[in-house]
Order: sequence, then C-alpha cells, then structure tokens
Amino acid sequence: MIWSRLGPYDRQRFDRFIYDSGGFTEQWAHEASIVPVAAWPLLAHRRAAWQPSKRNPVLKLPNRHRYLESVLEQVRSDGAVCANDLPPVSGPRRKPGDWHRSVPRWALEFHFGRGDLTVADRKPNFQRIYDLPERVIPKTHLRQKLSDDDARRCLLKLAAKSFGVATLHDLADYYRMSPRDAEPRLAELIEAGELTSVAVESWKEPAFLSAQARFPRQIGGASLLSPFDPMVWFRPRAHRLFDFHYRIEIYVPERQRKYGYYVLPFRMGDQIVARVDLKADRKSGKLLVQHAHLEDGCEPLPCAASLAVELRALSDWLGLEDVHVRRRGDFAKLLRRQVCQTQPV
Repeated sequence: MIWSRLGPYDRQRFDRFIYDSGGFTEQWAHEASIVPVAAWPLLAHRRAAWQPSKRNPVLKLPNRHRYLESVLEQVRSDGAVCANDLPPVSGPRRKPGDWHRSVPRWALEFHFGRGDLTVADRKPNFQRIYDLPERVIPKTHLRQKLSDDDARRCLLKLAAKSFGVATLHDLADYYRMSPRDAEPRLAELIEAGELTSVAVESWKEPAFLSAQARFPRQIGGASLLSPFDPMVWFRPRAHRLFDFHYRIEIYVPERQRKYGYYVLPFRMGDQIVARVDLKADRKSGKLLVQHAHLEDGCEPLPCAASLAVELRALSDWLGLEDVHVRRRGDFAKLLRRQVCQTQPV
C-alpha cells in the first residue's frame, strides 16, 4: 500500500522508521495494520474483545493455558522472540485450507491479538518479532485509559479524516466497528462540529463530511492498489465511488476465478480503469502479469500506456529484470504491446 502512495520507496529506510522511531506499532485496525503508538489506548476495547480463530490449533492442545503462559514467561525472561525461537510443539493434523503456521506462531498471534504481546520488529523475511508492550509502547500511551465510547468516537473521527466524506457504514468498517456502536458517536461528532451531515449525488445513504477534509483542484497520477487498500477494501464504498466490483480471489477455487489469484486494481486519476493479476517470479527474474482486464467504459490505449510504465517501475523496485504479460484477459494483448515499448534499450 505504501507503493501506491509513494512509488519506489527505500524499504530498509521505511522499516527502520517504523520499528526504530518509537512512533508506530502493529495492531488490528481494519486488518493487521501499522498505526501510530497513540492508537494503542484507542484499540484497547478491540483487544479486550478479541477471540482466537476456531482453526487455531492452540485451542486443541491439552493444558493449553499452561502452554500459553510458558510462551509469555519465555518472553519475560529472554526478551523479544520470533516463532522460531520457541520450542517446537506438535499440533493437530492440518486440514485442507488451513494456514501453514507452526503452533508457536499461533500462540504468539494469540497473545498479540489480546495485547499481551506486541510487535517489536520484523526480520528481513517479514517474520514478526514479539515483545512485551511495556518494552515497546511509551508509558504515556500504555497507561492511558479511555471508555469504549470515547475510543470509538476518536476512531470514527480518524476514519472520517481519512475518507473525507463517507457513510455510516464506511466509517464503521474502517476500524471494524458495528454501525450500531458507531451511529450515536457520529451524532456526538456532528454536535461537536467535527462532522457535517451532507447529501452526495447518487448515494442512497446520508453522508458525513469531515471538518478536516481537503478539496483537491484535480486528482492526477496513477497507481496500483493493494487489495487491502482502504480505497477498495470496503466493497460497497468501492462500488459507490468507482462503480467497481471487487473481491480478492485467493480463496476462490481456481476454476471459479474470474480475474485471477492476486488481483491489483489500477487507478488513473479519479477512476479505477483496470485490474491485473501479478506475480513476482524470482526464479525467472520477471514480474508476471497473469491476467489483465480493462474496466467498462475506459479508454484502452491511455490505460495500457500508463499501466505499462507502472509495471516497469514496480519490476525495477522489486529487483526483477523484466515484465512479462501472459495472454489472459481482454486487456492482455494491448498491455503486452505497451510493456514491450517500455523495454529499456
């Protein structure tokens, strides 16, 4: 998602900024997210309500409470750990579709969800390193206590600032809040002057405008969007704003997929004009475009030319040698031709 906003950024510099500055932490926001450390007290009610997945094999361990406590005890005594630092544990036999995580990793994620542990760093392979919150979160935020209503009001204000204008359901989904809990807090934000109730042309639901919203003169540029980007994460909003129907198809059986396995929307200006199924093939040194589809009503040639430039830039940033467009999708032939024209001499 950072690529969508900044383009080819320095990944090592970014990692050190996130994990060494003391200004950020990882928490469950709309999904597992990097958030400012000031969000720690705002998400306390989420941690208190957190429940492990029914697929978590730790739940099926005999004496699981003793095992989970032993994991915490090791962190207390030895310091930050990753899953490989914990003794291996045999778990229940995996079923088809289960996540391929070790029992120690499931245990660490259990404590992370509850707030008993937090993420202190990540390894180059993206593996999380966990530590006690008191060693990672500044005391100011660690000790701050808020009522659930105060926390929800603050989170909705942040969501409104990020969206600019949004419906009740848009705002509630941003931090995974129920609309029933969000609605009275929105009324309080209106009364405080933080939001204004507005009507948006073609929207069926009432909308709310943030007092901090900015009105750009124009929206330019182009970018590939992550499936987890707030621009497309909440499907009803993506449909309402861009007339864009989207879902990630990694969990859809291959024969039933319409657009591909890991599909990224492509934005030009204020429109989503195409979608591509991408794979970084390290063995061949190529960025593979496995499927390419143009959205209805979009001009093919400008979209293909702009997307080809973006794909070439992404390939270079990933350290790959070339971009290869396979002949799948209604947009593939034109995109392949445009990508060939961007080939370095």
